Amino acid sequence: MAGAGRQPANHTQSAPHRTAAAWFTMTPWTHSRTPLLSMPEPILLVTKVPRAFLKTLTDRYDVIGPLETPFATHASALAPADAARVRAILTIGSVHFPPELLDLFPNLGLVSCLGTGFEGVPLAEARRRGILVTHSPNVNASAVADLAVGLLISAVRDFTVARHWLEAGNFKGNAGVRLPSVKGLTGRRVGIYGLGAIGMKIAQRVAAFETEIAYHNRKPRPDVEYPWHPTLASLAEWADVLMVAVRADASNRQAVDRAIMEKLGPDGIVVNISRGSVVDEAALAESIRDGTLRGAGLDVFEHEPAVTPALYELAHVALTPHIAGNTHDAQEAMHRLVLANLAAFFAGQAVVTPVPE
Repeated sequence: MAGAGRQPANHTQSAPHRTAAAWFTMTPWTHSRTPLLSMPEPILLVTKVPRAFLKTLTDRYDVIGPLETPFATHASALAPADAARVRAILTIGSVHFPPELLDLFPNLGLVSCLGTGFEGVPLAEARRRGILVTHSPNVNASAVADLAVGLLISAVRDFTVARHWLEAGNFKGNAGVRLPSVKGLTGRRVGIYGLGAIGMKIAQRVAAFETEIAYHNRKPRPDVEYPWHPTLASLAEWADVLMVAVRADASNRQAVDRAIMEKLGPDGIVVNISRGSVVDEAALAESIRDGTLRGAGLDVFEHEPAVTPALYELAHVALTPHIAGNTHDAQEAMHRLVLANLAAFFAGQAVVTPVPE
């Protein structure tokens, strides 16, 4: 179904001479209003965004939305005339697009994902229709890795229980009763499930804690010296910490299940900053409760925003509400990359960061 707003086929590849990093250097992020030579291009905003970024978008484009959740319900309620105007959609990877929803937008030419994930977009159907899909890779890798290591340390040393101990008035100084000692981080074997941009940043950080590092990807990376494990099970058998940084899709749903947790052992820790779908959350809570696993650090949840209630009651569990990429630098970088992709698309140029084939 070719819409009037489709871009030429040669726009499906990024320009070889300009990387995202180069674009950031060359193009300042300003709140400049679209020149009055033409009407602003219409875009549909699926997700809520920070106020400053929303101002930038509305200065440059004719913004429809943001829509409330669930997206499919509210998109279907759009006036047909408004839906027909939409040439680009700005979303996040965790928002699910049923393939048939694309029928509502006959002139859609671009779906731009804010963040690295794009698992909710029906890629095959989008490509069949000639719709470009972009994302914002790598720019939040440092921020996400920072939080991953923070969750790991908190789970290993149990900051939550330590704070409750203080609040209860149990700390009496060195002469008083102390919390039990724990197995620390030094000397642990850290297995990284998904050694991409974020996984590499995690590896660089945990190396400073005198740990051993190995990883599992679909295939080994020739540019790293860390040992590669051909299966997740093999990695878990070797490790006592599993850092989940893999790109989520249907193939790895609940890949970290009870069997993987058993391989990590009673001192094992699972940290997930990928997507909640990769970890069997109910099995995780049960494994910590019965001593199969030591603890966990989670920034994402299987049925987000719902959290398995048992996790709140367990020691050695660190929880944060999907904030890994929420730093000033990471957010501004993601916003700039989205703006770069939108600008390129509407100018009839190659988009900067199409999702990988």
